[in-house]
Amino acid sequence: MKNSLYYTISPLLLFLTWEILSRTGMLDIRFFPPPSSILYHLFTESPDEGIFRDIVASLTRIFWGYLLGCLLGAGVGIIMGLSPFSFRLIYPVVAMLYPLPKIAILPLIMLVFGIGDLSKIVVVAIGSFFLVLMSTLNGVRNLSPVYFDIAQIHSVGLRSRVWHIVLPGSLPSIFTGLKLAIGYSLVIVVAAEFSGANEGIGYLIWQSWETFSIKSMYAGIFVIGFFGIMFAYLLDSLENRLVTWKPSSYR
Repeated sequence: MKNSLYYTISPLLLFLTWEILSRTGMLDIRFFPPPSSILYHLFTESPDEGIFRDIVASLTRIFWGYLLGCLLGAGVGIIMGLSPFSFRLIYPVVAMLYPLPKIAILPLIMLVFGIGDLSKIVVVAIGSFFLVLMSTLNGVRNLSPVYFDIAQIHSVGLRSRVWHIVLPGSLPSIFTGLKLAIGYSLVIVVAAEFSGANEGIGYLIWQSWETFSIKSMYAGIFVIGFFGIMFAYLLDSLENRLVTWKPSSYR
């Protein structure tokens, strides 16, 4: 309950300030309509415009891309952290590809995978992959060597080391990557839907901008913001359940 308040108070204050500034004329309502009118449009008129179809389309692309990218990123990060040879072999490629803007390679991805959902899933997966990989790698490499020395003394196998030492010990870093990746996934999927899509929140925002449907555009932005808060809250709650040794001041 306490944790959930952190995710509601500041957004409510932001919307309240926005509402007051719009109602008092300090903001031009042609470009910054009051949040109350946007929410009214979202729940009354947007369903007729097909916003639920757009939400389902975007969430489906995010789910599969995020899941694939995070699983691969965590797996490769653990391998690189445990094997110096794998690190020397893979890290130069990661260092070369990581800085590339993922949206910049979207045209290439669309050439390979087509303009349908698969290209959007792939670009989300690529963006999530690098963030989770780097966070996981950092977590594994920062584990105390004492744990591995004890495991070696007791002849603990590789599988048990990964499951009982590496994975639990690097969970805080992995969750950092997961949180960064979900926010980045929302950004990427919206940008990817600006072109080569006929449904999705990004498509809705772009079409609303082209037709100057300001409230519909803000409705799409509000939906993305809502999912950003919701996913962050869910990941925080999951982390607090799994990483019980985290300092209480952060929980």
